[in-house]
Amino acid sequence: MKKIAIVIFITVLTVFQANAQSTKVHGSVSGLNSNAQLVVSVVEGNKALPLDTISLDANGNYSFETAPSKSALYLFSFMGVKQCVIHAMLIPGDDVTLDMTYDEGLNYLNITNAKGSKNMQVYKEFNQEVYNFTKAAKKIDDEYSQPSTTEQQKQELSKNFELMQDVHNMTVRKLLEKNTDVLMSAFLVTYFENDIETYFDLFEAIDKGLGKKYPDNQFVQYVSSKVKTSLGPGRTAPEIAMKDPDGKERKLSDLRGKIVLIDFWASWCRPCRMENPNVVKLYHKYHDKGFEIFSVSLDKTRNDWVSAIEQDGLVWPNHVSDLKGWTSSGGASYGITSVPSTVLVDKSGKIIARNLRGAELERKLKEIFGE
Repeated sequence: MKKIAIVIFITVLTVFQANAQSTKVHGSVSGLNSNAQLVVSVVEGNKALPLDTISLDANGNYSFETAPSKSALYLFSFMGVKQCVIHAMLIPGDDVTLDMTYDEGLNYLNITNAKGSKNMQVYKEFNQEVYNFTKAAKKIDDEYSQPSTTEQQKQELSKNFELMQDVHNMTVRKLLEKNTDVLMSAFLVTYFENDIETYFDLFEAIDKGLGKKYPDNQFVQYVSSKVKTSLGPGRTAPEIAMKDPDGKERKLSDLRGKIVLIDFWASWCRPCRMENPNVVKLYHKYHDKGFEIFSVSLDKTRNDWVSAIEQDGLVWPNHVSDLKGWTSSGGASYGITSVPSTVLVDKSGKIIARNLRGAELERKLKEIFGE
């Protein structure tokens, strides 16, 4: 009898330990058809590895369970809905309720409820802020694209977009500043990785808040590496040597002795195109005083690239691209993951500032050159 009791105890203990490590996510999804299927993947390195495909029930409910050995980032997407993903930072033992609504017009999954996980509560706030910003940005973009919109109206819309983006970035920054010890923040701060010099203190705070707690998490490790290798003011700007539309090689280093704005952009990037009139204005204003622009396009086709140059009146000669899109060697050397993105370089080839646009760029050039 005693032996049987011991066996039962060990069995119950084993089951309890297994369940303690089980991670569950369940909830509902609205806005999709009844035969929608949820695809769950886990991020390992730079790959998303599919784990499971789950059918929603008649009421749009779903349930997912796994037994991870450590914290990890999961991707929730739906078959037939492209480029629309929810990120879930899950820790062994989590039991999370996650409700979503699909907005077909914006192709966006909006989280309406997140319980059982601080990580997912932080992500819910981020997700809704991005959702609100995306809706407002689309409204501006639609108005900007109307044939009846005048150049003056376009300039005003560009200013409004810039102000709106500043408020949006500040809102996200404040959210992460309040949660530097929450693992999801190590992933969300990469939202600013293209402007790490501006947000360096935030990266550093998250590194300090999570480095010892989650030393093996890939996003914590990534934040730590970015803090150590930041390409900020005072660093020498890496060389860029690529061909212009006529096949002639142009080098950034050939512009030493000038104040240079490296402008990473693309013809398909609406914010880039909206910013171009301001860049053209500043080029005409300060070019004779020693200001140059070195434009690096992340386009993939020459025709789109050249057409945009002509349409937007980008009259400076230094336009380069390897037509490799996001894998552009020029973009990679500066850690470019989004456009528009700029790097202002001094006469000796050292970085002055990154991601100055609109009024901020104009103020900095006025400080350098005067009126």
